[in-house]
Amino acid sequence: MSAPVQPPEVRGDTAHPEAAGYRARRTLPLRVEVMRQLRRRRTLLMGGVLAALPFILIIAFAIGGTPDGEDGGGGGGGGGRINLMDVATESAANFAATSLFVSAGFLLVVPVALFCGDTVASEASWSSLRYLLAAPVPRVRLLWSKLVVALGFSLAAMVLLPLVALVAGTAAYGWGPLKLPTGGALSAGDTVPRLAIVVAFIFVSQLVTAGLAFWLSTKTDAPLGAVGGAVGLTIVGNVLDAVTALGSWRDFLPAHWQFAWADALQPQLEWGGMIKGTAVSVTYALILFALAFRGFSRKDIVS
Repeated sequence: MSAPVQPPEVRGDTAHPEAAGYRARRTLPLRVEVMRQLRRRRTLLMGGVLAALPFILIIAFAIGGTPDGEDGGGGGGGGGRINLMDVATESAANFAATSLFVSAGFLLVVPVALFCGDTVASEASWSSLRYLLAAPVPRVRLLWSKLVVALGFSLAAMVLLPLVALVAGTAAYGWGPLKLPTGGALSAGDTVPRLAIVVAFIFVSQLVTAGLAFWLSTKTDAPLGAVGGAVGLTIVGNVLDAVTALGSWRDFLPAHWQFAWADALQPQLEWGGMIKGTAVSVTYALILFALAFRGFSRKDIVS
């Protein structure tokens, strides 16, 4: 009578040695994805553009003279939004706040859409997505790794801009209190925490764009379509917010709260608008991220 056949792990079969030590959570480590994205040309280009913006503004102020609010600016026409351009050259802190003010509406949308919209679609366009999944990398693990890294790079882009602006502004205008266009000033000790709140809120408000881009990235093999679609829909939201006939319906638009961070640059910190904006943005973002994970888990990968 022949001996019973033992399972591979018992009889020491080495035909598939990787199966014994396989752990889904160890596939596609975050550090690997970070290095892959960091070496990409579009990452370096976007970092260069954001780092160059403060110097471009310094040159513009040097050529055009000290900014003033006589031309209307952006202070009174946008639902009570303050005009930081009036005090842009008062100190490094003012200059950093102004850099965020001029870029939050559109420029900072681009890196978020780029990092989140290009991440999965680019793998599909290179025909490498199916090979990643055959490694095998679980689909949830693949999306989770790419989403975390994409959001990390998006946050880094938003931190890079004010950091460079603070350094460049200190050299050009000196360090000092944050002078408020509505009157008064914040002490130098309060300036950095307030700017950190501003950056944090801008990042949270851009989660909707991140969700749109990431969801589109799982639906198409064209990175430009995912990135462009997210930017386009964000612009549509801004246009709808400008339609005052919508009345209170605009409160449900993420774009309606995108400048609520101005409440952090007041003598008394106001949280109301930022809390409402955060609730709207996070709600939309969670829905879009859930759609991305659900759709990708059922998608036939052919590229």
